[in-house]
Amino acid sequence: MESLSAAERKQFEAFATGIADNARALSLPRFRRPVDVTLKGDMSPVTAVDRGVESMLRERIEMAWPMHGLLGEEYGATRVDAEFVWSIDPIDGTRSFISGWPLWGTLIALLHRGRPVLGVLDMPALDERWIGHKGAGTTMNGAPCRTSACDRLAAATIYTTTPDMFTPDEWARFDRTSREAYARRFGGDCYGYGMLASGHIDAVIEANLMPYDYLAIAPVVEAAGGVMTDWEGRPLGLESGARVVAAATPALHAALIESLARS
Repeated sequence: MESLSAAERKQFEAFATGIADNARALSLPRFRRPVDVTLKGDMSPVTAVDRGVESMLRERIEMAWPMHGLLGEEYGATRVDAEFVWSIDPIDGTRSFISGWPLWGTLIALLHRGRPVLGVLDMPALDERWIGHKGAGTTMNGAPCRTSACDRLAAATIYTTTPDMFTPDEWARFDRTSREAYARRFGGDCYGYGMLASGHIDAVIEANLMPYDYLAIAPVVEAAGGVMTDWEGRPLGLESGARVVAAATPALHAALIESLARS
């Protein structure tokens, strides 16, 4: 896959940060305010804020880049075989949003030929934003950030959002792996990946995800020095499955993959 030029990276970043600002302007005023909640077919909650933010993002993308593809949580996929595809999750962590918990975010990714090359992880309630470019580094609120140097499972702090996301077999694998670590913690939705990119924690292991849950996060983690793949160690893209492993270093990532593979 060809890398984007510096001019292309600058152009796409300016656009992505602009629409992230627009998304924040829509979602943040509704946070910790009364909001109607309905359940989707998979019994996950959705609000008018989720749908309104995604509708705005899709409109902005389609106006600016009419030949680009789109993947979104609420309104599906269009032209995903295009050279460039945008992936958007308007509110990652809707359960956090509706319960007044500030660890929800907006995720925006740009994929080039099926692989994520630019990711924006925006946390409106915390006023924190990570931007990662493949091959060009990650920033948090404009300052460069790096993953930790942790290279041993026994020294690692591992996060996951909730035990509820795992099947019984996946939970057995996660439970065994995380108990070999220095510490494990629960909660965070997309925020844990920002903490990983900034070097505060060392790994995130999750399952039962959709591509829009992780495509924006992969460039943020990888451009900060980390590694993020599926549980089998394969790169993430539009066709990846539901399970991801993100680690601060290649050595730690290899140890996690090896541990998770044991039945």
